Amino acid sequence: MAGSSSLNAKNLEALGAAKLAQLLLTLSEGDAGAKRLLRLALAEQKGPAEIAREVRKRLATIERSGSFLDDHQRDVLLKDLERQRLALSGPIADHNPALAVELFWDLLALAEGLFERCDDSDAAVRDFFHQSSAALGQVAQKAPGEPKALADQVYAAIVSNGYGQFDPILRDLGPALGPEGLLHLRQRLEALRARGTNNERAKTHRDLTVRIAMLGIADALGDAEAYWAEYRDHDPGALTVPAIAAEVAQRLTPAGRAEEALTLLQGADPGLAKRRAGAEDWCDARLAALEALNRQDEAQQQRWEYALMELSPRHLRDYLKRLPAFEDAAAEERTLDLVAEHDDLLEALWFLLHWPEPRRAARLVLATPKPLNGDFYALLVPLAELLEKNHPLAATRCLRAMVDFSLLKARSKRYSHAARHLQTCHVLARGIKDWGDLEDHSTYVARLHRDHGRKYGFWSLVPKEVVPEAKPTGTSKAAKSDGPGQAASPTASPAASDGLLQPGLW
Repeated sequence: MAGSSSLNAKNLEALGAAKLAQLLLTLSEGDAGAKRLLRLALAEQKGPAEIAREVRKRLATIERSGSFLDDHQRDVLLKDLERQRLALSGPIADHNPALAVELFWDLLALAEGLFERCDDSDAAVRDFFHQSSAALGQVAQKAPGEPKALADQVYAAIVSNGYGQFDPILRDLGPALGPEGLLHLRQRLEALRARGTNNERAKTHRDLTVRIAMLGIADALGDAEAYWAEYRDHDPGALTVPAIAAEVAQRLTPAGRAEEALTLLQGADPGLAKRRAGAEDWCDARLAALEALNRQDEAQQQRWEYALMELSPRHLRDYLKRLPAFEDAAAEERTLDLVAEHDDLLEALWFLLHWPEPRRAARLVLATPKPLNGDFYALLVPLAELLEKNHPLAATRCLRAMVDFSLLKARSKRYSHAARHLQTCHVLARGIKDWGDLEDHSTYVARLHRDHGRKYGFWSLVPKEVVPEAKPTGTSKAAKSDGPGQAASPTASPAASDGLLQPGLW
């Protein structure tokens, strides 16, 4: 049982109101933030109207301030603003949603000044205002008001979005705007786009701002035609970009316009344009349109072609899943054979790793005449783990590639991992009977000694049982650097287990 001096709510309540009040005054002395928190608590006792008065006063004070904020001061201010936001979305919104909406706009209006007063490299300020925008959207749905007036406020936010603080404003306030407000906002944006200007740079920025907002309005209204028209009428060249064509098609198909979606996608075929960017979205959009038209055979052909072209396990699984019973196994074998013949070795290995298909991956690793790129450790580490049980020779080649790369490039930060990989090679060597074209483990380690014997930082990490009896010796105690041409005696090595690969080494 906690003692009477333990700090908990029950023991503090026993002090009585007068004692606690005196302690709070003492603790808040010289702490402006604590005093503001106490004033806000006192305002809560008097009701939402008094809380709103305190919030309005605090926001006005922050708006008048112009001093630069360091990271600590910025974080303190954001905590203060967070308390104001909680007051707005809590007691004030519960009592008077319209007043809460009004004060939320005052809060959001602080964004530009706050961005100018501090460094927001970690995006803390932007995230705060995005969260505030979301809170405003929830409160605005409860507040009675004129949709057109709210649309005017959203319009002002969109055209003054200098720091990205209002990026989600249309998404957040779309439900509160409703069709009437959204259509009014669309009219205002059309008028903005129609204005003439001699500044080409300003026109480009304005048109992009309008387009992003127009696309958001189209989505909010569920208007697939308007979404398409935004590109078709104002930037038709964008529709040849696979990712953009896919975005439009993904809206046309659910609207019952799958044929038009297919025609649009045909004009942005990434295979014809040799564009890989956006190819997956394009493929998925085309599959959805074909499925909507009940053109199953074409959809299957699309899955097959994309699975082989981009080596996509997801599309191959979808293809196999839709085959008649007992045909999927043969199709899988045939497809994996084609994957193994892909002209991009690393892409093929990545596919076989995630399928997973260790037998073909091992065959591919051993068959390639070119050295594996040991810098691709994100692939080679898990691939070696996949192969080490039943294909130790192929796993060894993966591990040696990473060891060789670390030593040839003198990547001292990787030496600890390279030492573990060499130890794993030592363990795997016990189960390898036929080394084929690969040099055996003792020969390989001897070559490493010959070529990299002076890299003391590496050899000091290699377990003793891995190092042959004949070790290179240094010329002096001072020669302990890992730089080329500098010698050191690799006699010291930490004790290490004889285990295989462990996850998370890189």
